Amino acid sequence: MIELLFTVLAAEACVAAALLFKTPLRRLAVLGLDRLKRGRGPVMVRTVAATVLVVLASSVHSIAKIRGRADGELDGAAGGLTPTDQVLLARHLLETSLMGYSLFLALVIDRLHNYIREIRGLKKNLEAVSKQNKELLEENKHLHDQLQLSNLTQPAADAKKDT
Repeated sequence: MIELLFTVLAAEACVAAALLFKTPLRRLAVLGLDRLKRGRGPVMVRTVAATVLVVLASSVHSIAKIRGRADGELDGAAGGLTPTDQVLLARHLLETSLMGYSLFLALVIDRLHNYIREIRGLKKNLEAVSKQNKELLEENKHLHDQLQLSNLTQPAADAKKDT
């Protein structure tokens, strides 16, 4: 299980790094995450995350039991850890930390993906608004020029009427 957790952690770290920097891999990672978040993907991800969380809680409970046994809380006798308990404790600590890091990186990847999508939408809106603003400025300039021309020709017409 430790090898699997290391593999998952390495893959999540690569995806997070791809999302952080603007590279061609970022577009591929965003497309993959978009596809993953469609259909049954979110349900599967939540199920896997819940399962990992339950296994994480079980490992934490096992760590607490081993430490309690070492302190003599369970059997009443104070003593140190046996070599078997030391190996089990180290293994549970490693598994727990890898599962915790994996869940944390999954959360970071989800937030990065959300922010990237939001930024993409904001950029599109900004382009549309700036294009509309440019058109309105051109129209305003055109109307201003027409108004100035009509003001220049108007006094000349008024002068002819007076004579």
